[in-house]
Amino acid sequence: MTDIEQLLLSRIRDVADYPEPGVLFKDITPLLADPAAFGALTDALADIAVRENATKVVGLEARGFILGAPVAVRAGVGFIPVRKAGKLPGATLSQAYDLEYGSAEIEIHAEDLSGDDRVLVVDDVLATGGTAEASLTLIRRAGARVAGVAVLMELGFLGGRTRLESSLDGAPLEALLTI
Repeated sequence: MTDIEQLLLSRIRDVADYPEPGVLFKDITPLLADPAAFGALTDALADIAVRENATKVVGLEARGFILGAPVAVRAGVGFIPVRKAGKLPGATLSQAYDLEYGSAEIEIHAEDLSGDDRVLVVDDVLATGGTAEASLTLIRRAGARVAGVAVLMELGFLGGRTRLESSLDGAPLEALLTI
């Protein structure tokens, strides 16, 4: 295990039975409260953005905003929020996707992306991959190219990586931690 992996893991708190009995929630708020750990996380994700020649970072609501915005600043690129449906003013592109029980919809301002953009999707966790998959569809519908997906942690047992393989179309999926 690398030094950064040890640092990040040491700042993620396990919360049993949240949000429902039987779930072990990975709370990143202690990591965000530690400037050394948050800085190391931001640097690691920004390095991915630079390496993949991203011109924009997309952050997925809501923790993807917290991580993606400083990553974009550090990498010297723009930041685009992907929001839940109905939260963005003006013209948007929307994409529905299935959840374990039901469905959801996300939106993006299409005018914030162009055919010249290479977009890195940033989020805290890759679980089942539904939201990330929908965001990749939105990025392509807006005319941009996908530079990859970068997450703090991947919950490997939920199969999100497998679900995203075809949507990534050869772009990388990088998880700093796999749980």
